[in-house]
Amino acid sequence: MDSRYLRAFVTVAESGGISAAAERLGYAQSSLSAQLRRLEQELGVTVVVRTSTGASLTDAGRRLLPYAREALEVDERMRRAAAASRPRLRIGAPETLAGEWLPDIVTALHYGAGGPDADAEISVVVGPRALLAEQLAAGELDLAFHFDDGSRAAGPSAVVGHEEVVVVAGPAHPLADAAEVTEADVLAADFLVAEPGCSSTLLYDRLSRDLPARTRTATAADSLPALRRLAAHGRGLALLPRLAVVRDLEDGGLVDLPLATRPGPVAIEARWRADPGSAEPTLRAVLRLARRHTDQLPATPTLRPRRTPAPTA
Repeated sequence: MDSRYLRAFVTVAESGGISAAAERLGYAQSSLSAQLRRLEQELGVTVVVRTSTGASLTDAGRRLLPYAREALEVDERMRRAAAASRPRLRIGAPETLAGEWLPDIVTALHYGAGGPDADAEISVVVGPRALLAEQLAAGELDLAFHFDDGSRAAGPSAVVGHEEVVVVAGPAHPLADAAEVTEADVLAADFLVAEPGCSSTLLYDRLSRDLPARTRTATAADSLPALRRLAAHGRGLALLPRLAVVRDLEDGGLVDLPLATRPGPVAIEARWRADPGSAEPTLRAVLRLARRHTDQLPATPTLRPRRTPAPTA
């Protein structure tokens, strides 16, 4: 029995719906539904039924679930045992992307969304932009993602998506209840940034270039979680990609300030080694999944010549 069918079934059971499971696995809903149908054809019973609120297991599905999980655990152990002979794809990303964006792509790849040729062991390195660039140039990384700062790429590169930029503050900040936050309000505020080269510093510098006078940097935090906590406690404003603070915005720990003029989106760029060797099929799959995973907002004007096209499948 194909482990993909069992993975689809277990993920639907855990997610409570076809849509949520498809998003989690990186599949189109139609593809995931087809896998469930094939599983049911092999078993000769219905295991999942759609409901008004998502999907639920039938009695047969509930009996199958513990065995499906056990089979997937065995499959995982076999994959780990064979991993020593597989190629390795080394991916680098800054803290913002590594914590909130890249895991979904790596998980979808692990569950087979990249196709049968994308069979490589994935390792992820988290670090500041400058360090990742050095490691990529030295051949210590095969692929690096970062937010576009306008610099030219030495090797192949491509924009894989765009992310909305938000200015956030804690609920007790004086601007949190404003109906509209003006340019003058922003200029008068203190801003929080993390270490040099991080996404918050990059976006802060871009905002400062766009405004007639520089805003004030209040505090440099040592990490993204520390930056979010400082902002939540009213220590200043933070300019970040929405994906970095989406959970804080949902639970009310941070407020998305209603700017009169909102910042434009920031591009997510991939840069990779020209010759990744046997890991190239997996690299191509990661780039495809990155494009599919990222909401494609309108692109900001490019600051350099057209990049090298991404490899195609």
